[in-house]
Amino acid sequence: MKQKIFRAREARAPLVTAICAVAGLMALASQAKAAEVTGNAALTTDYVWRGSTQTQGDPAVQAGFKVAGDSGLYASIWGSNVEFAPETHASSEFDFTVGWGRKLSDDWAVDVNVLHYRYPSTTVDLNWTELNGTVTYADNYWLSVGYSPEALGSDETGVYTQLGARFPINDTLRLEGAVAHYFLDDVYDRSYSHAQLSAVWAFKAPFELRMTAHGTDSNAKRIFGDDLAGSRVEATLQASF
Repeated sequence: MKQKIFRAREARAPLVTAICAVAGLMALASQAKAAEVTGNAALTTDYVWRGSTQTQGDPAVQAGFKVAGDSGLYASIWGSNVEFAPETHASSEFDFTVGWGRKLSDDWAVDVNVLHYRYPSTTVDLNWTELNGTVTYADNYWLSVGYSPEALGSDETGVYTQLGARFPINDTLRLEGAVAHYFLDDVYDRSYSHAQLSAVWAFKAPFELRMTAHGTDSNAKRIFGDDLAGSRVEATLQASF
């Protein structure tokens, strides 16, 4: 989990953020007339990330927006409140993303991006950056891989893999499930697996209600603690615009 690494590191994150932001804005500025702006806002009973809570099991308010061009280039920002260990003074998270994604055929699509996690309120350096890639088949099945040389704010390498699927029941109801494994042997001398299953009800546009059951293996509990990993249920009300 992101809040577990507190080691001091070189101040390289601001440079990474600046490069990503400038590159994304320059690319999108060249196609500004065709740019599309979308956004979302959510209220959730628990901010769960890769199987573990980021808010000590407390509710979170989240929002983000995305600017995308016809070429497939995009830039986005997303934010949430967080609650990490008291000594970090972490209370907020902002994720900055610059990427490219588009369909390769009627069935296949690809997305690659650079994602920077930033915690502006902290008294220690928790910021880190990750390179992600996702291949999607028939809009309903996906495989994602994330690589970082500074995983979870450390100076070590981590690789995250996820395999997921969504199953539409009707026009307003769908099921989504995913299994994942986080290779963190360089960080914690162990890795862990987690899974999640969601029921999503798009009851009235632009709102949808999501109920998600999360579960992790025993290694996640050894890394993050019994209170932060294990089994938990999360309910989220989201609006997209």
